Amino acid sequence: MAELLTRYRFTVEEFHRMGEVGIFREDDRLELIEGELVRMSPVGSRHAACVARLTRLFVPLQERAIVWVQNPVRLDDRTEVYPDVSLLRWRSDYYASGHPGPEAVLLVVEVSETSLAYDREVKVPLYARAGVPEVWVVDVEGQVLWVHRLPEGEAYREVWRLEPGEEVAPEAFPAHRLRVQDILGIS
Repeated sequence: MAELLTRYRFTVEEFHRMGEVGIFREDDRLELIEGELVRMSPVGSRHAACVARLTRLFVPLQERAIVWVQNPVRLDDRTEVYPDVSLLRWRSDYYASGHPGPEAVLLVVEVSETSLAYDREVKVPLYARAGVPEVWVVDVEGQVLWVHRLPEGEAYREVWRLEPGEEVAPEAFPAHRLRVQDILGIS
C-alpha cells in the first residue's frame, strides 16, 4: 500500500528565520508561494533593463508613493513574493517596521523574460486573491504589457493587452501616463 506523503508548508515567519540562521545563501532568489519555497528565475539582461526603466518612469511619483524595487510583499501568512516593481502607499518609515502587505500595494509590476506563464497563471491569481488592486505583467519576449484591474476571487475582472503605441497609467495615478514602448525599451 502506498504511503501518503505530506508536504510541510512554511509560514512567512519560518521563511524569515531560515534566512536569518543561514539556511539560504545570500544570493538565493526565493519566494514563498502558499507555504512552498520557489526558486525565482535568474535575472536576464533584458529583464534587468526593463526593471531599471520602470524604476526611472515611476520616480516622479516618489513624493506620493514608495517605489519598491524587487523587495518583499507579504500577501498572507504563507506567501511572500518579490515583485519586480511595486508602488506602495506612502509611509514615512518606508515599511521599516514590517514588510508591506496587500493593503499597502497600489500597483505591482512583474517583468517576464522567461516566466510569463508562471507570472500570469500563479502570481496574478495570488495577487487577485490578496486584493492587490492592479497588476501589470510586462512580456519582454512578446513585447506587450498586460494590465489587470478589479480583483475578484483569484482573477481580475478587467484585463487589457497593450502594445507599443499605446499608453497606460497606474489607476492610483491616472495623470501619470506612460508609453508602452518606453516600458519595453523600444525606440
